[in-house]
Amino acid sequence: MSAVEGVGPAAVPQLQAQVEQIIAEAKKQGASACEVAVSVEQGLSTSVRQREVETVEFNRDQGFGITLYVGQRKGSASTSASGEAAIRETVAAALAIAKHASEDECAGLADAALMARELPQLDLYHAWAISPEQAIEQALACEAAAFAADKRIKNADGTTLNTHQGCRVYGNSHGFVGGYASTRHSLSCVMIAEDGGQMQRDYWYDVNRQGELLADAADIGRRAAQRAVSRLGARPVPTCEVPVLFSAESATGLFGHFLAAISGGNLYRNSSFLEGALGQQLFPEWLKLDERPHIPRALGSAAFDGDGLATYGKSFVEGGELLSYVLGTYSGRKLGMPSTANAGGVHNLFVSHGDEDQQALLKRMGRGLLVTELMGHGLNLVTGDYSRGAGGYWVENGEIQFPVQEVTIAGNLRDMFRQIVAVGNDLELRSNIRTGSVLIERMTVAGS
Repeated sequence: MSAVEGVGPAAVPQLQAQVEQIIAEAKKQGASACEVAVSVEQGLSTSVRQREVETVEFNRDQGFGITLYVGQRKGSASTSASGEAAIRETVAAALAIAKHASEDECAGLADAALMARELPQLDLYHAWAISPEQAIEQALACEAAAFAADKRIKNADGTTLNTHQGCRVYGNSHGFVGGYASTRHSLSCVMIAEDGGQMQRDYWYDVNRQGELLADAADIGRRAAQRAVSRLGARPVPTCEVPVLFSAESATGLFGHFLAAISGGNLYRNSSFLEGALGQQLFPEWLKLDERPHIPRALGSAAFDGDGLATYGKSFVEGGELLSYVLGTYSGRKLGMPSTANAGGVHNLFVSHGDEDQQALLKRMGRGLLVTELMGHGLNLVTGDYSRGAGGYWVENGEIQFPVQEVTIAGNLRDMFRQIVAVGNDLELRSNIRTGSVLIERMTVAGS
């Protein structure tokens, strides 16, 4: 496996040839079936802090991972080495593992007839011709705008510009080989505000397939500064049961928990509170959750899943009812169900929303907590019990009154999903999950 020269679309044929070479070697060594993923990627990361350059890093990685089968026995191995010797050794290592593995009736490739045939072009690759000097300049400009935004911004906790491009090809012994190149660029800024002996930290960022379409660096810096300053004077609130409004960027986590609860791996291990929930009403009737994997340039788009099956648009929830689990080939077999072409996860989840913005939802809430930050991992996926540290703002009469810290919000996800009152139109576009702010009728807020 020779070194790949580029990382863009031109690298795809070269990586496809490598995949075919690795599959041929696996067959030669006695594997009854195999699948291979080969990738090459490179990126530039630049960080500044307190008007000084902290890091400028360039990385380039290449490697492959192989999973092969000897009957119903499975073995996997990976390497970052290149060359024919590395291929032979890695295949031999996977084969040795497979021979020692126990038989699994669900193991094996997806059905050959289900392999993706036509792969749509999703326009995921947009190289950004930005030099290290230009990246440093943008990061410094972002931080400078944050410092200039408010005299209470006393410190910086890092401003980072990342640019990444890569190429990945997956193939298996059914003859399927598919690949694509993609890019992802981001700029983030974390600032610290100080006043009256209290310090507060907050951030802002943007991410895009196209570097030129990132939000203006100065705007990101100002937003980070404004968020940090707005948290000054934060305090706990007495323990109460009130409505809770999750900001859009916080609400993505709620639906991320939902996807985890309906994912095949958790279901067949009996470790999800939504086991057996197909056909049940889990959300209000107006709510819909659907996957749209073929949106050009979207961050979650993909033409095929981790098993080589063609991705397709589908509803997981319609009319509030759970219509489908999230299944790959293996988890589907464990559950006695067909794959939903979601090996590796969901690609672009859309949450239906109304026409109210966050301000309108605050008015509708009246009195309660606006959550803008979540801390800790207080979720029991087996029971659905949810308890997270939270930061945000206390709301009275539909207006923000003061910032809140050192509180815990708690509930059960089944109840929380049923009690969604509204989803705002302030969509979070920097995530694989597109949702607006989410208003939940009642949760326990535990404070002082």
